[in-house]
Amino acid sequence: MLNATVFATHLAFAAAVFALSTVLTGLMAWVVRVMDVPNERSSHARPVPKSGGVAIVAAFTLGSLVVYFVADVARIADRHFWGFLFCAVLLSAVSFVDDVTQRSFAVKVATQMVCVAVILATGVTLSRLYIPFAGEVALGWAGYGLTFLWLLGLTNAYNFMDGLDGLAAGVAVIAAGFLGAIALWQDSNFVYLMCYVLLASAAGFLAFNLPPAKIFMGDVGSAFIGFTFAALAVIGANLDAGHLPFYVVPLLLFHFIFDTFFTFVRRALRGEPVHLAHRTHLYQLLNQCGYGHRAVSMYHYAVTVVQGIGALLLIFVELEWRVYVFLPYLGYQAIYAAWVLRRAKALGLV
Repeated sequence: MLNATVFATHLAFAAAVFALSTVLTGLMAWVVRVMDVPNERSSHARPVPKSGGVAIVAAFTLGSLVVYFVADVARIADRHFWGFLFCAVLLSAVSFVDDVTQRSFAVKVATQMVCVAVILATGVTLSRLYIPFAGEVALGWAGYGLTFLWLLGLTNAYNFMDGLDGLAAGVAVIAAGFLGAIALWQDSNFVYLMCYVLLASAAGFLAFNLPPAKIFMGDVGSAFIGFTFAALAVIGANLDAGHLPFYVVPLLLFHFIFDTFFTFVRRALRGEPVHLAHRTHLYQLLNQCGYGHRAVSMYHYAVTVVQGIGALLLIFVELEWRVYVFLPYLGYQAIYAAWVLRRAKALGLV
């Protein structure tokens, strides 16, 4: 745990990262104007700059480098750190190119797979995992496959959920706050420091992204945040000193994961092309039902807080009982999905 002096130093550093992110976001909004022009799938009516994620990535990268060179007590192996940071930046660079050139979904996923393969090659993988009804299992080579799917899946889930003003950035701030607090409690110092750097970076952008948004983060921001959360879950569980429970991050972002999975399955069962952009995620339907950007985002913030409380409780639950912490959240999301679809059908949206 931290003493008051060290904690004050961390707060000052976070404030510096926040200020840097804020300044960079302003520059991206008014100088580097990569525009998001509305179309039939958009939830906004006017062109808005969509390069704000560059500020998040830049602030996080600089903050992470300071942590690496200064914070000796928060070190992981060099190959793991550089593999994580290099792949996160590489993924964001590829995503920025996509923001500018609008490449196909297949090309986008192929480049994401390359980035994920690179971080796996550096050794950032799950080696052990608690499997319900089987106990803690040594994964062996299967760990590479599971880590690959996890990293790729959460990267895209977070990307898909970035569709309304303030939604993805605000959830990132709250989730990073809870994950950082849990990591500090578990003595996972690296994850703790990365979380407050991520929180400050996302908060600096959020100041410009709250409804009505002056700038969007674009794929460069949403894919980066999703990948970072996914990688920190793996690093915390297997590579950091405190061995943070892996299931903390899936619970923190459970509403994003559920919405993405539910929508994917629903569209697949209806025979719709799941790789094409659409406006039928649950959060998008809720918005089309008459709930504004602010209301939908605030709702997801509240759910993130409740999931954060569950994640805090998770670390005090015996290993074999942790899966049951997910059940009330799963039940709630099922009720929420049924309610949203019922309203959307009544309005002729689906």
